[in-house]
Amino acid sequence: MHGTVCFRYSVCSQLSSLFLLGFNRTVTLDSRLLTCFPLNGVSNFVDMASSVSAQANPAPVAALQRGIVKMVLSGCAIIVRGQPRGGPPPERQINLSNIRTGALARRAPQSQPDQKDTPDEPYAFQAREFLRKMLIGKEVCFTVEVKTALGREYGMVYLGRDTTGENIAESLVNEGLATVRREGIRGNNPDQARLCDLEDQAKASKKGMWTEGGGTNTVRDLKYIIENPRNFVDSMHQKPVNAVIEHVRDGSVVRALLLPDYYLVTVMLSGVKCPTFKREADGTESPEPFAAEAKFFTESRLLQRDVQIILESCPNQVILGTVLHPNGNITELLLKEGFARCVDWSMAVYTQGAEKLRAGEKSAKERKVRIWKDYVAPTANMDQKDRQFVAKVMQVVNADAVVVKLNSGEYKTIHLSSIRPPRIEGEVNVTVDYIRAATSSSETSTIPAFAERTCATVTIGGINIAEALVSKGFATVIRYRQDDDQRSSHYDELLAAEARAIKNGKGLHSKKEVPIHRVADISGETQKAKQFLPFLQRAGRSEAVVEYVFSGSRLKLYMPKETCLITFLLAGIECPRGSRNMPGGMQVAEPFSDEAMAFTKELVLQREVSSTLILAPISLISVVLLATACLAGFAVGHIGSHSTSSFI
Repeated sequence: MHGTVCFRYSVCSQLSSLFLLGFNRTVTLDSRLLTCFPLNGVSNFVDMASSVSAQANPAPVAALQRGIVKMVLSGCAIIVRGQPRGGPPPERQINLSNIRTGALARRAPQSQPDQKDTPDEPYAFQAREFLRKMLIGKEVCFTVEVKTALGREYGMVYLGRDTTGENIAESLVNEGLATVRREGIRGNNPDQARLCDLEDQAKASKKGMWTEGGGTNTVRDLKYIIENPRNFVDSMHQKPVNAVIEHVRDGSVVRALLLPDYYLVTVMLSGVKCPTFKREADGTESPEPFAAEAKFFTESRLLQRDVQIILESCPNQVILGTVLHPNGNITELLLKEGFARCVDWSMAVYTQGAEKLRAGEKSAKERKVRIWKDYVAPTANMDQKDRQFVAKVMQVVNADAVVVKLNSGEYKTIHLSSIRPPRIEGEVNVTVDYIRAATSSSETSTIPAFAERTCATVTIGGINIAEALVSKGFATVIRYRQDDDQRSSHYDELLAAEARAIKNGKGLHSKKEVPIHRVADISGETQKAKQFLPFLQRAGRSEAVVEYVFSGSRLKLYMPKETCLITFLLAGIECPRGSRNMPGGMQVAEPFSDEAMAFTKELVLQREVSSTLILAPISLISVVLLATACLAGFAVGHIGSHSTSSFI
């Protein structure tokens, strides 16, 4: 190079170059460097010729410029970009002068079914790989010697900051991966003469394409289409597969070349979604906010890098996976830097721990970065002390709601968070996740009226009741808007449980015909009860579940074996009656009727019991109830004579 070159190189640029170069150099980088890449300021290529000293040789020279290699298009063409300052930097394609390499394979346009795919030329892929491993993410300097009428630029490229670095064209020729365009060689050009000498040496040494056999074994068998993507993904057994990222469509969708079998697959990152580029009616693309920045974030870290991919699922022919690089997990980094949001439908298949994704998104929300710049956290509608408590289950209202008794004696209805069941014992731990405000129905609204709901995660013996229901296919997980944070604190576990239930075809997800359960309700029909009584008496002791408590001594039982509902009166005792509607008006409750009913509810409601419908000694429950209730005046006994248990 003629003259002296002077330039400024900011600390920020040094960090940027260090990060990008770190992907292919044998240095150890902290994974936090992945998030330090500057994205502000103005960017452009550095024109070194503009700072040549006045004492330099006045002979005309090609401008020497610098940039970062973004992509290797082929063995003799690269894309160089500038430094990012406030967004994605400018790019330009540089073609290597005076040499020629084989053409890479090209897929026929899908709009032209008569066209056939074009395979690799011998050593074309090897030349591309030679440059990719040498240059991707590295700083190079280059000169543009020829610019065609169509704007294509040809020049010399050197690895490093000046021409003392490795000459890329010479390296290719020396390895036998490129041929020299001798038709344009000038005898007085030492650079061109050196290329000819290197080619002669490669031929003599039988390197690369000059080996015997023609290089047919270097042609890839590229597979553009996978006939059954789901079986293909399942065959990988969620094990890491070596790959090269060939294209970045947007921040969360990439095109990868799987090695060593050369499958080209499009992979969507599991659990997240970045802003995208929307295609308009006129064919143009309009980016959503931060779409271009998210794409550059992924490109600058993964494009044409050696990575590993875990193929995790394939719903609706869409392959979901996680891309792993030694310097970090791009999925988690996108969330942490505010370039992506969590997506519930694909979160369940993420194999690296969904809690990491939630933590990354939470961090971005708290810092209000990029897509979360206008984020407003929901306000808590309860005191922290009321969020967690221990209670006793008194009644199971349905598959997603229970009535519990607090230590204070207060009764509270708790709904399981984030699940929707089909409608139709012991202490539990309750963690309140949110309180759903009451809604009122109207003629113009399709939303039904609901009272205020306390939605919580309920565990007993370390088992999450909601997760157990979902895993057996007895309930489905509610899908929320992306901006709705009122959901179960174990929402990702619910999604994973539902995915397993769907895969195994359990419960609601079974393809079998739904069984029909017929139950004879004879609890309010005297004639049917009398007809049914002899059958139950012959059966002797029967198993039952207490479905409802009318008063301290009057119950409704469900008898599973006989598939019937009966009204059952405890033998030998009589409890005070509560208030009830009568033809003449409301009958006033007798004293202690409420206390007697609460006692019986706490003792047997929705528990499995045994009942005997014969003339027999007083039942065990009657003894327990009577012994306790008489002390408080809840019941009156007639133990001296046997009474008939009745279910009329």
